[in-house]
Parts: sequence; C-alpha cells; structure tokens
Amino acid sequence: MKIRPLTIEGAFEVTPVQHGDARGSFLEWYRFDHLAAAVGHPLDLAQGNLSVSARDVVRGIHFADVPPGQAKYVTCVKGAVLDVIVDIRVGSPTFGAWESVRLDDEERKAVYLAEGLGHGFCALTEGATVAYLCSTEYRPGREHGIHPLDPELNIAWPAETPLLSGKDAQAPSLAEARANGLLPRYQECQNYAESLRRNHYSRTS
Repeated sequence: MKIRPLTIEGAFEVTPVQHGDARGSFLEWYRFDHLAAAVGHPLDLAQGNLSVSARDVVRGIHFADVPPGQAKYVTCVKGAVLDVIVDIRVGSPTFGAWESVRLDDEERKAVYLAEGLGHGFCALTEGATVAYLCSTEYRPGREHGIHPLDPELNIAWPAETPLLSGKDAQAPSLAEARANGLLPRYQECQNYAESLRRNHYSRTS
C-alpha cells in the first residue's frame, strides 16, 4: 500500500494495491506495520464502527478531548463518500483548514487522522457504508462536534441539501467551540503523539 501525508499534519491517505482476476479481487485495507512506520507509532484498536448513510447525508464534524482523543482509520466498503478532515487544534499552523479525500468501493482508499483532528463525511451514493477503526472507545462526555455547515470552515460539501442529524445541526460553530474551550490545543496533541511514540519505541527496544 501507498501512504501519503496530507497537508494537515497527522492526516494520511492510504491507497492499497488491489489484486484481481476472474474470481474477484483482494487487497490489504489495513496494515499495522506500514501505518505505524508512517505515523511513528501503532494505532491502538479499541473500537470498530460501521455506518450506512443515504445520499447527501453529512456526518460530522466530530472530535474527542485530548488526551486521549480518538485517532481513526476510515474506509468506504460500499458506495462512495467524500471524507473530510479538519484541523481544529488551537495553535496549529493550519488551524481551520480542511482537506478531503474520496473514499469508495473502487479505489478502496482509506484515511488516517490523528487525535485532535475533526472528522466528517458526505455520502455520495445511496447506502454508502463507512467502516472505521478507533484508538479509543466512545465516551459521550468527551465527544464533541462542530457544525458542518459553519461558514468559517466553508467546507465544499457535494450535496445540494445536506442532511444532518439533529445533534450535528445544533453543534456550535468553530468560533463558538473555541470560545467555550472545547477545542483541543495543538501543543497538547503534539505532546500526546510524542508520548505514544516514546511508549512504542520503549516497548520495541
């Protein structure tokens, strides 16, 4: 597989090598060792999620408190979505920036996003099915959201009328979340990532 860093630090695009014949195809959609080499530490797997969405559904922008935050490894196993990663780390050089990657059941790409980054996606097809691995389990009191249609973020969602959950529709703007102290801080995220790297290398040395 090919792992390419995105413009937002801590986010990566993963493109697997597919092997096909008359029977169908085979690919490695997740490799512990390859991802660890790119990120600097392994992805601790605590939870696996699967969501099925109607076309034009937008989910996000979601994030968790750091530490421990919640790193994610995301792919689309049926249909297609536009996956969006947002830098919401206060003090980051790319604070407020976002980047998107199309995930679908043809190229079979995946994205990895580190703790402290915001995540969302828009379903481009009916029944778009997204599978994602998480580094920590769901903790309601430490999970937050930012309104996906926030004009400050100005995300170019490919839906004429985005369909949002009630919770996402009531989420604060980026500015409101920052004013209320909900956003992770860049330096804290850096320190946490460094602690993961130290722990990994101390176990392997």
